[in-house]
Amino acid sequence: MPVVRGKDIEVLFSASTIARRNLELAKEIAGRDYHDLLVISVLKGSFIFAADLIRAMHDTGLSPEVEFIFISSYGAGTTSGQVRVLRDIDNDVAGRDVLLIDDILESGKTLRYTRDLMLSRGARSVSIAVLLDKSMRRQIELEADFVGFDCPDYFVVGYGMDVAHAFRELPFVGVVKGDA
Repeated sequence: MPVVRGKDIEVLFSASTIARRNLELAKEIAGRDYHDLLVISVLKGSFIFAADLIRAMHDTGLSPEVEFIFISSYGAGTTSGQVRVLRDIDNDVAGRDVLLIDDILESGKTLRYTRDLMLSRGARSVSIAVLLDKSMRRQIELEADFVGFDCPDYFVVGYGMDVAHAFRELPFVGVVKGDA
């Protein structure tokens, strides 16, 4: 069990397992009939997954345009309350196929809000790719089109995901043992 910043981290998905799955996801995405594809990374947690997945997509022959959107959910919990755009995309999505990339699908509120926002702006289609699907936490009906892994009901860190701004840099997804 790796020790990072004095904390034991139990590895759930190793760097090599994630890399293999990213290649598989890229092939699944490339198998779709996308036209004028715009990939939008939902920040902050998805930045590492999005970068690796986009590079894997390039290896399959896809050359999507890439954008970033910073969405925040306010409320009592991490995935409850009002969803707001803190930093919007610059590109017009009208008539385009959009692929949203996020780190984890839990309640579904943030991704549904973002998907509906892109559709209201005239996107031809909006697909969702997530590294982790924590379906037992879903508060609304929403499914991702592309899922890296089903996630057990743990608070996970690494590969872009954090706790109190720590552990984003880890090349794997894990669980902090003891108090984070």
